[in-house]
Amino acid sequence: FKPVLTEHIHQKDCHTLSFYKSIGGYTALDNVLKMNPADVIQEVKDSNLRGRGGAGFPAGVKWGFIPKDTNKPKYLINNADESEPGTFKDRLLMNKAPHQMLEGMIIAAYAIGCQTSFIYIRGEFYKEFKMLEMALAEAYDGNILGHNIFGSDYNLDVVIHRGAGAYICGEETGLIESLEGKRGWPRIKPPFPAIEGYLQSPTIVNNVETLASVPSIVRHGAAWYRDLGVSDQPGTKVISLSGDIRYPGNYEIPMGLPLQVLLYDWAGGPSSGRSVQAVTMAGLSGGFLAGPDLELSLIHI
Repeated sequence: FKPVLTEHIHQKDCHTLSFYKSIGGYTALDNVLKMNPADVIQEVKDSNLRGRGGAGFPAGVKWGFIPKDTNKPKYLINNADESEPGTFKDRLLMNKAPHQMLEGMIIAAYAIGCQTSFIYIRGEFYKEFKMLEMALAEAYDGNILGHNIFGSDYNLDVVIHRGAGAYICGEETGLIESLEGKRGWPRIKPPFPAIEGYLQSPTIVNNVETLASVPSIVRHGAAWYRDLGVSDQPGTKVISLSGDIRYPGNYEIPMGLPLQVLLYDWAGGPSSGRSVQAVTMAGLSGGFLAGPDLELSLIHI
């Protein structure tokens, strides 16, 4: 198994623009800018990339909800408010692969006709905030952001907004309320953000891992991505493991891997003489799995 998102995270200067370009970074964006935006959305739809923030809604379908017949501006928000206890995979990607995430953002923004995008980052992530500031500066200097990106007629600005530590702002409508300067409190749906989101305009909210998956899909094709997973859950997933296990950390796995295999074969299991009694999933908001449930594939949990 070859990782898609974390393949290069242990290499020196992997966070820099020069390194990212050396491994083919931004070639997908260069190709996308020559495509019809509708074709970009269709490619992501065909890949069946599902949101990696928890809900698992198909990303391309979500992008397709943006109305075509509106004069309102369209917005893309990158949800980097990773506030669920025990999760730290988006934090890893922001530290080690910020340009991969940024390329995915620009592709998504182009696809939906957005010219102003936001990264809503958890306030406690100061190191990651500075890392993203550096990546944005490199991108603007390299004509990857701003006016006439790569010589095209497409313009995009990306703004970083730091949250204030509110757990509820991980929910997309609460995040939008906070971004507007209001109390971070979820909105009643409908209307959904794709119709009426930030400043009552069409808005797409995707999380860090979802957007970081997009460049590889564009570069290698939807069929390639579908082959990485199983059934209707293609691709890979970065899983954060912590607690009483030999090798805690982030693991990028192919969708469909049994939980038991991840815990024992990949992460070494618990210390000698002990066994896994129960696992809590999805941080404190999730339930516990034990016994035969540990044999479940991660796509069925």
